[in-house]
Amino acid sequence: MTTMTPEQAAWFAQTFDRLVGNVGQAVLGKAPVVRMALTCMLAEGHLLLEDAPGTGKTMLARSIAASVQGTHNRIQFTPDLLPSDVTGVTIYDQKTGKFDFHPGPIFASIVLADEINRASPKTQSALLEVMEEGRVTVDGVAHTTGRPFMVLATQNPIEQAGTYRLPEAQLDRFLMKTSVGYPDHASTVEILSGASVKDRSKTLQPIITTKAVTEMADLAATVHTDTAVLEYVSRLAEETRNAHEVRVGVSVRGALALVRCAKVWAAAHGRNYVLPDDIKELAQPVWAHRFVLDPEAEFAGARPDVVLARIMADVAAPQERASA
Repeated sequence: MTTMTPEQAAWFAQTFDRLVGNVGQAVLGKAPVVRMALTCMLAEGHLLLEDAPGTGKTMLARSIAASVQGTHNRIQFTPDLLPSDVTGVTIYDQKTGKFDFHPGPIFASIVLADEINRASPKTQSALLEVMEEGRVTVDGVAHTTGRPFMVLATQNPIEQAGTYRLPEAQLDRFLMKTSVGYPDHASTVEILSGASVKDRSKTLQPIITTKAVTEMADLAATVHTDTAVLEYVSRLAEETRNAHEVRVGVSVRGALALVRCAKVWAAAHGRNYVLPDDIKELAQPVWAHRFVLDPEAEFAGARPDVVLARIMADVAAPQERASA
């Protein structure tokens, strides 16, 4: 696989910035979150948003889908939601005498899985299986979701009554976890001034096609990652496992996830190589949700983000390249 050229990196960064600007017309004042979400999409992963209601999560999903000429579906998770309500079902057609597959809402470019922790573990597992495999198997027949395919799952951190907490092994399936948060004062005033426009995402024009998204994802995978940077990621992952506050640290899957995101992040900044700074910027959203803290440490007030910040400060970043 040939490494991305500087010209390709410049085109990637320009296109990425246009996407951020386009989505930013609907999701006001949230450029950092938009960049994270687009990085997640181009790294072909899934995003977990932990936020209070009304912060613009649905708008973010719709705006990304509109910007890449993709499809968008929203699934409201409830305790009585069945796996087939997500994946789809086969129904017998009396006219043809055959069983036809009726795809569920999971078959879209961008899927918003709203309040995923309200669904039963069985339904959560059905969604997470599709996220991991990129296909649904019903009655022995596989149906692929296609590319691009990204799930934006949300959790409400306030109301925990009647919810099913995602197990740590399932949290590990999400490439990133972040929050949208409330807009700043100026953005809030701008949103209020346009109150007559119910859905800003409907006013957006597409920037690229879904085919171009897959090409960008494939191109980002060719970004060069020096051995010194890979060793840095490996040392950081090891330190998360050795930290006394942590029961289970970052897995190899987590380390791979960080490298995949760093490649997209580097290309989005016009570079065809990964820097240690890329790793530092992305470690929190990619790794913090993968920690399983020791119960005693958690009771004493330990937090994954604080533990990770300390580890990042303790482990020295590489200063020189290890390979030519």
